[in-house]
Amino acid sequence: MEYWNSTLGSGFILMGILKDSGSPELLCVIITVLYMLALTSNGLLLLVITVDSRLHVPMYFLLGQLSLMDLLFTSVVTPKALMDFLRSENTISFAGCALQMFLALMLGGAEDLLLAFMAYDRYVAICHPLNYMVFMRPRVCWLMVATAWILASLSAIVYTMYTMQYPFCKARNIRHLLCEIPPLLKLACADTSRYELFVYVMGVTFLMPPLLAIISSYALILFTVLHMPSNEGRQKALVTCSSHLTVVGMFYGAATFMYVLPSSLHSPKQDNITSVFYTVVTPALNPLIYSLRNKEVMGALKRVLGKYML
Repeated sequence: MEYWNSTLGSGFILMGILKDSGSPELLCVIITVLYMLALTSNGLLLLVITVDSRLHVPMYFLLGQLSLMDLLFTSVVTPKALMDFLRSENTISFAGCALQMFLALMLGGAEDLLLAFMAYDRYVAICHPLNYMVFMRPRVCWLMVATAWILASLSAIVYTMYTMQYPFCKARNIRHLLCEIPPLLKLACADTSRYELFVYVMGVTFLMPPLLAIISSYALILFTVLHMPSNEGRQKALVTCSSHLTVVGMFYGAATFMYVLPSSLHSPKQDNITSVFYTVVTPALNPLIYSLRNKEVMGALKRVLGKYML
């Protein structure tokens, strides 16, 4: 099969989901609305957590990092997808594809680890409240955040460099919303079976320990909550934990589908729907899930908006 020089040529063509949909204009409007919602909700949540001193506690510090990751993640993919559709131009350079893959993997990996740290934070707050500020002192919180960013960055660099070193065939259509490993490997003119197995094993290795930590944390939380004497305390704990578990379910469901399920069970349409879910839908819903049912956040939002609008 004939090869093409991806470093000197015009790069790849991202087919995305808009062109193949039955109503591309309607889908474009929906994605635009969700993207604006993600920008607004995550931006407001970051502003409130930064400005209001009452939210300067570990739980909201970690929540602010989650909003930052969601804000960056959706901005890596969505604006280009929308502009490509409006301009009818879907090309992305080789370097641009590599950069997009690196950023998506880094932000997704960082969120994976951060959700586990957030579950640990809730475990300490509910099961060991008297020692909360000892176990979750500022230095520990910064170490958690730094660990999530650094480990995810190192992992993303290795994946990106190894994926992009493959020779690619003359056909350069990526049937996906963004440059990701599974759809890109389908264009490789080389045997990628060992690397696909490696991606699968590392995907399980990277996703499963945080997920098990989350499940263990919430199992211990549930056991403690059920033995609480106060109905009010029990209800508050359950509301907080249910919000966290909703976010965890959305994130890990999409990540498991893309990187843990065998490629034989994937189709371009399913992959595109999943990619829209974790790049657009989840970042838009996460801050709403955390804030709408949280009286402290809503109170802080009213104080901040009242302050700046007066």
